[in-house]
Amino acid sequence: MRKYAFEHLEVWRRSSRLVCDIYRLFNNCRDYGFKDQVTRSSLSIPSNIAEGEESSSAKDSARFLYYSKGSAGDLATQLYIAIEVELIDRDKGLSLIDETKQISAMLAALIKIRQEDVNESPVEDKAKTN
Repeated sequence: MRKYAFEHLEVWRRSSRLVCDIYRLFNNCRDYGFKDQVTRSSLSIPSNIAEGEESSSAKDSARFLYYSKGSAGDLATQLYIAIEVELIDRDKGLSLIDETKQISAMLAALIKIRQEDVNESPVEDKAKTN
């Protein structure tokens, strides 16, 4: 069976696992508004990676990767708050924040690659093949 392009990306796999960890951690949370927000933020990360990688251009891909990176910032903020108001265990929360930061760094690197793809001109491409 053919895989989607995004399935080959480690950042997509790691962010998908992060979503599962967030869902498990907040499964019994009674603050439904907070639970909804934190799960949406986490889910947005791999979802936007997938949408961008399935788009037709490097420019679109970079745009969706920026959305993912923004969602990672949202998630980290919400996890810090969840620790502070004692919705989650401090050590577990800090571990998830660390993973979120690593994913954000991976996204930044992938954005840079996509932007380089956008900035390559057709003239440069022809020179490379000659």
